[in-house]
Amino acid sequence: MKQLFEPLQLGDLRLANRIVMAPMTRNRAGADGVPTDVMVEHYGQRGDAGLIVAEGTWPSAVGQSYCRQPGIATPAQIAGWKRVTDAVHARGGLIVLQIMHGGRIGSRHIKAEGVETVAPSALQAAGEIVTDIAGMQPYDTPRALSTEGVRAIVQEHAQAARNAREAGFDGVELHGTSGYLPMQFLSSGSNQRTDEYGGTAAHRARFAFECLREMAAAIGAGRVGLRLNPGNTYNDTRDEDSAATHAELMRQAATLNLAYLHVMRAPTPELDAFALARAQFGERLILNDGFGPDNAAAALQDYAGAALSFARHFIGNPDLVERLRAGQPLARFDRKTLYTPGAAGYTSYECYSAAALTA
Repeated sequence: MKQLFEPLQLGDLRLANRIVMAPMTRNRAGADGVPTDVMVEHYGQRGDAGLIVAEGTWPSAVGQSYCRQPGIATPAQIAGWKRVTDAVHARGGLIVLQIMHGGRIGSRHIKAEGVETVAPSALQAAGEIVTDIAGMQPYDTPRALSTEGVRAIVQEHAQAARNAREAGFDGVELHGTSGYLPMQFLSSGSNQRTDEYGGTAAHRARFAFECLREMAAAIGAGRVGLRLNPGNTYNDTRDEDSAATHAELMRQAATLNLAYLHVMRAPTPELDAFALARAQFGERLILNDGFGPDNAAAALQDYAGAALSFARHFIGNPDLVERLRAGQPLARFDRKTLYTPGAAGYTSYECYSAAALTA
């Protein structure tokens, strides 16, 4: 386990250890997208991670996907996130914000009245989404963005990066997977455009690349990361050649000297996402593959990553870093409270030392 606890430099980010908290949608923000008290406590509890990637956060109201999802567009949202970053920094930790524009993954039953849904092409995603006011609803049919509209959203990402820095974040991460707007542009199944943002893989990668470029120009490339998951088809996003398409975006992103690429293992064994990332992007890799105590130590060497990110283990173990360091058992989490409002299943998990004292 020794290597997991060694410091690491990723661009301008100096990590105290190589244990990263992965971004997780938990739906605990207010209806106005402002981070709440329980979010301050939740992230602060986990501040000894080498790096926290805060949950997917919308850069503008049009980009909201889910109920109780935070934003980074208004003064109140910026101030709310500042309370979160202060709590993490008080623990000596680092925290970056994942910028997530949902594109066609959204509903008029979630967004404020009059806020539309947009996408690369006017193609409705298959499936349904949970809404607080109307139960399960089909995804909206989006309006196809004009070329000028695409460029405007690129600039929204740059502004979101500036807002994140104002809120005290150490950097930002572009959410490039799970069927949200960058992946909608990237994938041939959801992008039928004929302008410079559609057609070839190089053109389909342009939107994500331009977002990264403008975010880097706004706050510095060494504070910008990218998350990808080659082969992912979540939220009805499919591509004719996911490996080749993602390789193209990785090559483009590598020219920007970003802080890191956060890459998830592909869902099929035929596609080695980690090897693809090493070949096309380089060594600044944060790897995600459901790692645990039994395989975390070997994973850094086996897969040549710089750091590992953990999601589900950080839910039930606010003291995950210390548990891994001391070889303590990991607690399980309650799936029923993953997305419910309030503290239950969010800030209610105990540290191992406290649980042992009350046992």
